Amino acid sequence: MILATSSSPHTKNNLSITAIMMWVAATLLPGLVALIHFFGWGYLINSLIAILIAFVSEAFILKLRKRPVIKTLTDGSALLTGLFIGLSLPGYAPWWIPVVASLFAIIFIKQLYGGLGQNLFNPAMGAFALVLISFPLPMTTSWAAPQGLNGIERLDITQQIEITFSGSPDIFDGITMATPLDHYKTNIKNKTADELLKTDEFANGPLYGIFWVNLAFLFGGLLLIMKKIITWHAPAGVIAGVTIMSLIFSSDPDIHMPISLHLMGGATMLGAFFIATDPATTATSNKGKIIFGLGVGMFTYIIRTWGNFPDAIAFSILIMNFAAPFIDYYSRPRVYGKSGSMKGFALKDDYK
Repeated sequence: MILATSSSPHTKNNLSITAIMMWVAATLLPGLVALIHFFGWGYLINSLIAILIAFVSEAFILKLRKRPVIKTLTDGSALLTGLFIGLSLPGYAPWWIPVVASLFAIIFIKQLYGGLGQNLFNPAMGAFALVLISFPLPMTTSWAAPQGLNGIERLDITQQIEITFSGSPDIFDGITMATPLDHYKTNIKNKTADELLKTDEFANGPLYGIFWVNLAFLFGGLLLIMKKIITWHAPAGVIAGVTIMSLIFSSDPDIHMPISLHLMGGATMLGAFFIATDPATTATSNKGKIIFGLGVGMFTYIIRTWGNFPDAIAFSILIMNFAAPFIDYYSRPRVYGKSGSMKGFALKDDYK
């Protein structure tokens, strides 16, 4: 009788890395379709540019590192990074924004750390933070207004391509709008919550569109959980973190954004189900994933409410990426045969 042995980790999931990446990309498509429907073709164009540059830059750096090019390019990670970047950028961002973001994500955050699984930070969120801080004007004034709102013309894809590659500010004045989080945070100083939520911008505008976009990402995330590609722990932690902070500090919507806007008015669902679950940059144990998610949710609320950036998912993820090794160290599960979990700076003799 031949006894087959193999080294850890042992898993019941037979999906390859490529299959997992393709599943994640597929479950992002409902959100992409919703973004295109409500906010125009810019998200598709941004995604295509970012994906193309991701493939080209990864092939280039792999060649320099003398690593197998085709095998790495076909694992799906570059595709997914480019797609995340395209979904995160403003709809009318000029073409060079996704180019710079994708180059930085692949070369500096992913490959220079050693490649897939060895990066300390989420590549797409690190790239988003870079372009937001480096190019604040196009990153804050290029958010697409909902197609058809207040007579805004629904642009076809050729018009969108022209805008993306020309970047004329004269055109932007009529087709861009502040994000719902930014709009609420700015205007709540002069209006009550009831008055603000009855305006066209919220009743029929960005909030309406973003609500359906978040539902689409929620649907995709639940599919990943059902497929057992991700677990519920990190998404639940993110949602719980945002909810807890909102219940404590947003009891008066005339002062701070209400919980509904925090959950469904920004990138919360995308961050909770697709970014916070990145296996390379999050905590590894189930307990650690919950702690990681709670931190992301709480920092998201803090930065949105008292910081300068209305949607803080990227910065919250990066902050918790710093903390992931620390969380792992203090949330290691119980070793088989021992009565307690391994916590803190345990002496070697304690587990003999």
